[in-house]
Amino acid sequence: MNSRLISIHPMDPRGAKVGGMETHVRQLLSRHPADMNVLMVGIDERGDLELGRTTKVSFQGREFEFVPIMRAPVADQTGAAKTLTRSLTFRFAAALLQYLPRLRSLVTGSPVAVEVERFEFAPMGRVLGPLVVMVHNEGDPKRDKMDSLLSRYWWINDAAEWIAFRLARRIFCVTPKLKERLATRHPSQAAKADVLTVSVDTNIFRATPFDLKDGKLKVVYAGRLDEFKDPALMFRVAKRVHEKLNGAFEFHYCGASDPNRFGEFKAIEGFTVRHGALLPEGVAAVMRSVHMGILVSHWEGMPCFLLELLSSGRPFAGLRLPQFDQVVKTGISGRMVERADTVDVSTEAVAQIVVEQWADIKAGRIDPTRVHEQILPFSVDRQLERLFDALRAMQQGGGRPPVAAIGRA
Repeated sequence: MNSRLISIHPMDPRGAKVGGMETHVRQLLSRHPADMNVLMVGIDERGDLELGRTTKVSFQGREFEFVPIMRAPVADQTGAAKTLTRSLTFRFAAALLQYLPRLRSLVTGSPVAVEVERFEFAPMGRVLGPLVVMVHNEGDPKRDKMDSLLSRYWWINDAAEWIAFRLARRIFCVTPKLKERLATRHPSQAAKADVLTVSVDTNIFRATPFDLKDGKLKVVYAGRLDEFKDPALMFRVAKRVHEKLNGAFEFHYCGASDPNRFGEFKAIEGFTVRHGALLPEGVAAVMRSVHMGILVSHWEGMPCFLLELLSSGRPFAGLRLPQFDQVVKTGISGRMVERADTVDVSTEAVAQIVVEQWADIKAGRIDPTRVHEQILPFSVDRQLERLFDALRAMQQGGGRPPVAAIGRA
């Protein structure tokens, strides 16, 4: 009898929602072992499926079962909600609770393991089977720049984290820093945790030569325009680079977020190419057409955008975060600067390294193949094998057991 993996996440696997969590889920859908059936619990963004009913869906040639439990068009999945009850996470958690009896009836009779990407879904996931919790976000809602609801309701995030860790049989953190934070805040749960960084599909994101024919620098960012990504600073940098290069510059954005909600975007709209939401193959095509990528976040895990960029042979330019040191090597795969005390200084510093790296690319000092080599330890084939081994052990009643009761720290 085949085992079953239940993946719970508010996305439509047929859609093009972008982000690290969504990339991870798509990798599960396309790379799951032949002896492991996948049931994806998610949302219907097209409005063409019956809620609570199983349908067969294919992704990258792999078939799996999909059960939508709510409807949400693309416009409802981007940007921060104004109220808690209108947030996608809240509405999906409520729908998950509503359809829990139906979901339980679908998974009887075969060994099951459940994976969630968000703490809030852990209680419902645990009802369906032994649970794996993935920990993606390094930001602290109490002190870091985050979307308004997370900052306002930080205590909900803390409570959901506390519960999720105690319900989980295994916990995978995408950076060592997240594992260290878990061990500090939840010492009784530390034995469950391992580091499993996000992965990149090197078959889709592959190195190609730079196209330098038109002499125009093209810089890309792919992902959501959340507050912690600091889109305002990114747009200011793009404006300054455009000035430094006397207009020989294009900014490319892949994603469904509306950049117009940031006043700084107006100054760069005339030389911005908006590609909209794209599936991985579409993002890869854009990356092959540009010269480098940019990221100026206040905090990150290990962003899929960075790994996909480097896997495409395109170097990085932006603000340094400690985990980026694993893959961004000066003179090989990118340039980084520290965030300055003022926005003006940060803007000028990042714009300058973008221009300097452009000079390196034109002079042939950046080799796309060497850029690609920096991310090979993060290739999806190497990474997911560990996760699937853990899921199998749980399905068979093995693996690391919970090490603490609910009442412990």
